[in-house]
Amino acid sequence: MSKLVGRISEGRGRVLIAVDDPSLSLKDFESLVLRTKELVAGYKVGVPYLLSFGLDSIRDIIRRYEDTYFIADLKLADVDVVMSLTVRVARAGGFDGVIAHGFVGREGGLEGLHKVCMDLNMDLYVLVSMSHPGSLEIYDLVMDKVLALVEVLKPTGVVAPATRSNVIKYVRQRLGRHYIIISPGVGVQGAEFGSALCAGADFEIVGRAITKSEDVVRATKYVIKAQEDYVRSRKCVGD
Repeated sequence: MSKLVGRISEGRGRVLIAVDDPSLSLKDFESLVLRTKELVAGYKVGVPYLLSFGLDSIRDIIRRYEDTYFIADLKLADVDVVMSLTVRVARAGGFDGVIAHGFVGREGGLEGLHKVCMDLNMDLYVLVSMSHPGSLEIYDLVMDKVLALVEVLKPTGVVAPATRSNVIKYVRQRLGRHYIIISPGVGVQGAEFGSALCAGADFEIVGRAITKSEDVVRATKYVIKAQEDYVRSRKCVGD
């Protein structure tokens, strides 16, 4: 069982806080983790943040909160050798999971990456569609092939967009309950809090609605309550 699921069983909300914007200082990042780690499932750290502050600085924070869950949102898309080297570095930095693009294919691509992730006891999330309109132009045209690859490799989970609930519903129907679905696009990008959960996602990725707020604890509690209210009002618990 993924450490991420374990954190939900401990009563935390179905929220992954996205940390992408380098305007959030390292001090504020650590404060965010310290103040919200008992409320949320974990944190997704993006490439802009990693490049701005460096892996060593972020690793120091992660190590101080080893009971928390951190995903390296690297959007890996390369040959298996390069992706495997990258994920080893991320694991050494304390990250529990990593995100990779699905379109690179299996042979010489995701197959090798998945094996390394298993060896490192690291969760792999395969991106099957994206939250921006351009995803319809190319990514969604090969989504069935990516989902077929997921069924073969059996990674921890997939990334599907909250901005298009029909995609989440389709992915959940196709994959069943065997995979974790994490969904970006909630809040600032337009999807309502709780809508991705109602469509079949396990976790919603929320960034600026929390990280840009003056009171991150209040904002986080608001998001979690909004999720619960949405799911309850539409009677989609357990769907």
